[in-house]
Amino acid sequence: MPAPSIEAPGRLRLGRPVAIIDIGSNSVRLVAYEGLSRALTPIYNEKVLCGLGRHVATTGRLDDEAVDRALRALARFRVLCQTMNVSDVFVLATAAARDASNGPAFLEAAAKACGQPISLLSGAEEARASALGVVAGFHEPDGIVGDMGGGSLELVEVQGSQVGQGITMPLGGLALQDVSGGSLKKAQRIVRDALERAPQYLENLHGRTFYAVGGTWRALAKLHQAARDYPLHVMHGYILDPEDLDFLHLVEEADAKTLKDIESVSEARRPLLAYGAIVLEEIIRLGEPKEVAISAFGVREGVLYDKLDPQVQERDPLLVAASDLNLLRSRSPRHGEELCQWTEAFIQSLGLPETEYDTRLRRAACLLADIGWRAHPDYRGEQSLNLIAYGAFAGLDHPGRAYLALSIFFRHEGLSPDKVSSRIKTLAGPRLLERARLLAALMRIAYPVSVAMEGILPQAPLLARGNQVVLQLPAHMEPLANERLIGRLRALSKLLNVDAMIEIV
Repeated sequence: MPAPSIEAPGRLRLGRPVAIIDIGSNSVRLVAYEGLSRALTPIYNEKVLCGLGRHVATTGRLDDEAVDRALRALARFRVLCQTMNVSDVFVLATAAARDASNGPAFLEAAAKACGQPISLLSGAEEARASALGVVAGFHEPDGIVGDMGGGSLELVEVQGSQVGQGITMPLGGLALQDVSGGSLKKAQRIVRDALERAPQYLENLHGRTFYAVGGTWRALAKLHQAARDYPLHVMHGYILDPEDLDFLHLVEEADAKTLKDIESVSEARRPLLAYGAIVLEEIIRLGEPKEVAISAFGVREGVLYDKLDPQVQERDPLLVAASDLNLLRSRSPRHGEELCQWTEAFIQSLGLPETEYDTRLRRAACLLADIGWRAHPDYRGEQSLNLIAYGAFAGLDHPGRAYLALSIFFRHEGLSPDKVSSRIKTLAGPRLLERARLLAALMRIAYPVSVAMEGILPQAPLLARGNQVVLQLPAHMEPLANERLIGRLRALSKLLNVDAMIEIV
């Protein structure tokens, strides 16, 4: 008899996995997620660059070889979903299948290959799903979402959780390559003419954020990071300065082979980089955004977000993800929640102003404070920094990632800023760096008192009183007041330039 299956304790109890199969104009992709959640965590991700949309703009048909590749990929994805015991598989098709004369026949064959019904999204539905993906991936987004695929470009306004009416234009990379005959100058004219006919979207972009969705723009951002020697190789939330048009010009004019780190971009996507740069440059020129934010969230995540209960949609994805990691990896999950309250009481007693942004980051850091405890003591700080800086978090910008990582690094390694790379300190900036050191100083007091166990910190408040920081210990905890704890309390007082004392109550 086969051995009984063992439940993986490192998985959340979210039910069976869910999956999205996205049949796009350039790629066919399967992403399976741990479960339907406000903080989606992929457990498997695979794409096949089929190029379904190649030549559709000029021939009106899906290429036979591309169709064959796509059907083989879908049959493989069907088996993978069965292997992972996926509960629900949502299959989407977009511009190429929508525009091709043989699209209906392909979709019929595709449904048989993957064993699931296929939702053929209209341009407006695709735009809405992309915008919901940005809602799912950013905290209170405000601007215009642009999703550039192989066959089309969708534009739609987003403000908070509100999504406007979107439009679709045939400005995908494969479509532009096709109709321009490979001429970048002709492609630029096509893009400019099309975008100038959609003034309401670009006028509404002025001074706001442009959220760039799609694999071509993510590839451009990866090359931009390499050119800048950027320290954090995470695409989601990466910011491109609209003033940095020289890089886009370089991509348009140079041989792709000469670009730094071009090996990280698949050969099939490299010819499309110049078209992506042209579209982005024209959007910046006409719309004048304050920034371009790269989004790793798009149609797939938007479709799943739309299936959540409204109450779940309102939850903060950063805090949900931090809570999940706290549950999976800390010694006592409840302690992380108490640490949030304990540090908040001190911040309030200190009278230190804390914005909503600051509060979210501090709470997330408290929930993540103990995730590295299983590592070797000499490497807990470094491992925690890497886990957090490169974690799959949504609703978090790159300075915020640096703050979270530094807070937990300093909590393990001490408060000296010289112990950590200058590159991640620069990413955080001076203000968040000092906030990270302050929070770490509080954590370095909390843990020798509570040893990461719940129910202890509420008995031992730390408060600012006049020109002092005071740690109150009940009488039965007085033996905890040893040299180590006193030293850490003094380190906090030195950071704040005040006195320190332990008060037995």
